[in-house]
Amino acid sequence: MGIMALNDALATATKVGLDLVEVAPNSAPPVCRIMDYGKYRYQQNKKLQDAKKSQTIIQVKEIRLRPKTEEHDLETKIKHIKKFLSQGDKVKITMMFRGREIAYTDIGRRIMEGIKATLEGVSVIDQHPRLEGRNMTMIVAPKK
Repeated sequence: MGIMALNDALATATKVGLDLVEVAPNSAPPVCRIMDYGKYRYQQNKKLQDAKKSQTIIQVKEIRLRPKTEEHDLETKIKHIKKFLSQGDKVKITMMFRGREIAYTDIGRRIMEGIKATLEGVSVIDQHPRLEGRNMTMIVAPKK
């Protein structure tokens, strides 16, 4: 509608039955729009609610192992990992070294590589096995 005085803009808005809303207060002159403000706020809230519905929350589950974990126990832990991945969660696999076990990190790395090979068709490796203090961690995410 162009540049007009505040009183004229308010009169035009009340004549139409809508509100005068300031859109850009910092510009010179300030920009205003004639609209139904209640309807506008309602639509904004609806957009926010739809955005919240569509977002997915990914949890990180943790599986803990030791270098001395037996073969059958390892298979059970791999079943748990596959279940977590099928639910859409990431899995952090932690190999804990206690006492003198820290000298045999190569055994832990070999077990981690075996797990990685087993999960190859179901998952993607987010973080390859790396030693952090006395723990070796690897993070696995589900395939899309």
